Amino acid sequence: MGSIFRSEPMSLCQLYIQPEAAFLSLSELGELGVVQFRDLNSESSALQRRFITEVRRCDEMERQLNFIQAELEKDEIAIPAVTDDNPRAPMPREMIDLEAQIERDEEEIKELSANASQMEQSFLEYTEFIHALEKSKDSFNHTQTDAFDEPIEGPLDFVVGVMNRERFLSFERMIWRIGRGNIFVRQIDIEEPFKDPKTKRDIYKIVFVLFFQGEQLKSRVKKICGGYHATLYPVPHEQKEWNEAYSGAKIRLADLTLVINQTKDERKVIMSNIARNLIRWRIMVKKMKAIYHTLNYFNMDLTNKCMIGECWIATNDIPKVQDALIRVSSASDSEVKSFLQTIKSAEVPPTFMRTNKFTQGFQNLIDSYGHASYQEVNPALYTIITFPFLFGIMFGDVGHGIIIFLFALWMVLFEERLSKWKAGEIFDIFFGGRYIILLMGIFGMYAGFIYNDLFSKSMNIFGSQFYVNRSLTEVVRDGIEVQLDPRFEYSGDAYPLGLDPAWQVSTNKIIFHNTIKMKLSIIIGVLHMLFGVCMSLPNHFHLKRKMNVILEFIPQFLFLVCLFGYMVFMIFFKWTTYGPHMADPQKGSSCAPSILIYFIDMILQRETKTTIEGCTNAWMYENQQGIQQILVLVGLLCIPWLLLGKILYVWYLNKSGVKDHNYGHPGEPMSEVAIYQIIHTIEYILNCISHTASYLRLWALSLAHSQLSDVAWGQLFQIALKSGFPVLGPQGVMIFVLFGAWAAVTVAILVTMEGLSAFLHCLRLHWVEFMSKFYDGKGYPFEPFSFDTLKDEDEGQ
Repeated sequence: MGSIFRSEPMSLCQLYIQPEAAFLSLSELGELGVVQFRDLNSESSALQRRFITEVRRCDEMERQLNFIQAELEKDEIAIPAVTDDNPRAPMPREMIDLEAQIERDEEEIKELSANASQMEQSFLEYTEFIHALEKSKDSFNHTQTDAFDEPIEGPLDFVVGVMNRERFLSFERMIWRIGRGNIFVRQIDIEEPFKDPKTKRDIYKIVFVLFFQGEQLKSRVKKICGGYHATLYPVPHEQKEWNEAYSGAKIRLADLTLVINQTKDERKVIMSNIARNLIRWRIMVKKMKAIYHTLNYFNMDLTNKCMIGECWIATNDIPKVQDALIRVSSASDSEVKSFLQTIKSAEVPPTFMRTNKFTQGFQNLIDSYGHASYQEVNPALYTIITFPFLFGIMFGDVGHGIIIFLFALWMVLFEERLSKWKAGEIFDIFFGGRYIILLMGIFGMYAGFIYNDLFSKSMNIFGSQFYVNRSLTEVVRDGIEVQLDPRFEYSGDAYPLGLDPAWQVSTNKIIFHNTIKMKLSIIIGVLHMLFGVCMSLPNHFHLKRKMNVILEFIPQFLFLVCLFGYMVFMIFFKWTTYGPHMADPQKGSSCAPSILIYFIDMILQRETKTTIEGCTNAWMYENQQGIQQILVLVGLLCIPWLLLGKILYVWYLNKSGVKDHNYGHPGEPMSEVAIYQIIHTIEYILNCISHTASYLRLWALSLAHSQLSDVAWGQLFQIALKSGFPVLGPQGVMIFVLFGAWAAVTVAILVTMEGLSAFLHCLRLHWVEFMSKFYDGKGYPFEPFSFDTLKDEDEGQ
């Protein structure tokens, strides 16, 4: 469990390192991941830092690696997700070799890309040239004068080109404008798309032939073609020359295709070799950059020729850091050894909770609300049990709990394999909380056994303690509902585990479930809040606020116990005093009083009168009215006690000249202390009422979940069971279809949506109703200089 009860004790230390051993020392500390450095040069700009040049060199290498990775992804070259070993950060003298290697690989890839782009462009041009030859051939079969409506004198000139299809309409208009009808245009579509060498997208093109007369028009036409990015090709008019040009283009295109394929194979081999080291290099560069970035936090002592840094370290980890410094000093052959010394500081240390894979998920729930203040009680320890327990009370179904449990068990058993599976952010959230979900499933099954609820049906394991005229099997099969009367149909013995299965077929089932679940919610809620109030005691003693025990804890505890704790007492007293088989008729079930009426009368200090016919005793026990008056009086006295106690104590400290930072700050006005305490008192008194009512969500969600499950069964699966068709005929088909629908509704709504709803309500009960009694959550997290985070980030890319 580590230090999960409260955060680890932290020490502020000064680190003295020789410059020649600084890089290796930071590398070793980064592998340990137990030191959080403070920036001693926070007032300096980034350009004034000592190692800014090295950081920029690392940035450049990261840029080059990003370029290489983009090229690998473009060629669909597989990049290993992780490396077999954990590469250490290269030493500064090795950084030059790594930098040169990465630069060579980048230049080689750029050269390969440039050559490939050039050959693809040549391939595109020869392909266009062949299409231009083929498509324009028919245009020359007509006489030159056929191109115009009126006969013309002199020879016609022409140009043949290829351009994008979407540009041709605008191009044709422009040709008509500059030629004023003296340019004849022919167009032929190319059906097959071309692959753009740069964007790799499909583009459609056309071949066009322009007939005109005169050098002036020819010059204009060529300018327009250039403006529309059309490519002009020298297509001969004579058949012999055309044949030579066509056969030559075909030969060149075939040769070029062979060269391109060979180049692709060569490029794939080179890129595959580079891909093997990409992740390793990326980790090494990230480590180097992190080291130089952290070294910029250090001060340089020119007198002693050493580098000085300050850092937070968990007190228990100081020996690890000292051993690491000794190893580095021995390896670097430094004349002056590096050393570490603790210093005193009034600064509040960071909060460090040492967790493992089981407790990490629960700690994340607490940290989402706020990081614990230094050395205060950590709610995560108790949340391990209380969170899934409260979830189980709201969820409460054996079948649904099994589904959740099996899903979580799958993630736990195959956690090593699933940790490398990148299935999206939602799955990562589920996987991170796999142990939470596992316990949620276990407690969901436990509460389901208590409620005797299995997919909205009850389990008759031990035999019902009620005497019903017909067997339970007949009642369930025939759909008959009965009204249970405990006075005549109850044996008087309790069902061994959970609720009696006879309640499942009783018409007053909802009324009974409402009563029992509502009272359980109040009992659990008050106990949970009392536990939260009691958890403030370790904080008061450990943080040296012992006067808070008298000024805060005792009045808070007494107020909650005298009012709401007494209500819990009345619930248990009523359960044990009243029943259907009591010898005294006044203690029978019909004379059982309403606890809510008792509580209201107790608060309002009015006399309780019985309104039940045949019941003469209005009180549950002797001297009840006097005891209730005493409890209300004690509760009322706790309000001024809580309100004025700390105000008067702080006033006494200020008057006597005693300064205690745990009870205000020197010079703080008493008005601010009074306002804070008034708000704190009002908040606690009102919260005791609202928070107790808030725990009724345990009852509401549990009842809603069971009713939804019952509706899903009755509206889907039970229809087939009561259809009356033969089982091997239509009924079998109907059962098969409706079972699939029922299973889908069960998983999608009753397990997933209802489970998420219960999870969120349970989270609120812990964040607000429980933790507000003792948890400040005003700390800041311990974020050590660690290479593990860099490796995790790289594997997640």
